[in-house]
Amino acid sequence: QVHLVESGGGLVQAGGSLRLSCAASERTFSSYAVGWFRQAPGKEREFVAAISWSGGSTYHRDSVKGRFAISRDNAKNTVYLQMNSLKPEDTAVYYCASRFRGYPTATPAEYDYWGQGTQVTVSS
Repeated sequence: QVHLVESGGGLVQAGGSLRLSCAASERTFSSYAVGWFRQAPGKEREFVAAISWSGGSTYHRDSVKGRFAISRDNAKNTVYLQMNSLKPEDTAVYYCASRFRGYPTATPAEYDYWGQGTQVTVSS
């Protein structure tokens, strides 16, 4: 069982930045691929970014490319999502999820463990 805790959300003006963190309880977290997803009110959960266990491969949805960057520090059991040039349409609850020894994917059902989420609100 992996316990994931997201932090770093908040209220920011359009054009601002936030850095989300996803801290894991599992000391073998380096064996997990990790994804960030988000869910806005009335909408389905959608893929944002994912990273391989080593950090060598990263993937981002088209609408955040060039603005968001996923990274990880396995020594700290933490994955980050740096979000720059935020837009009101980025407003959502952001979740991190982990997948044991699997490739990072954009499909929520393929992840084994989920955090509780952190709210990101971007005002115009």
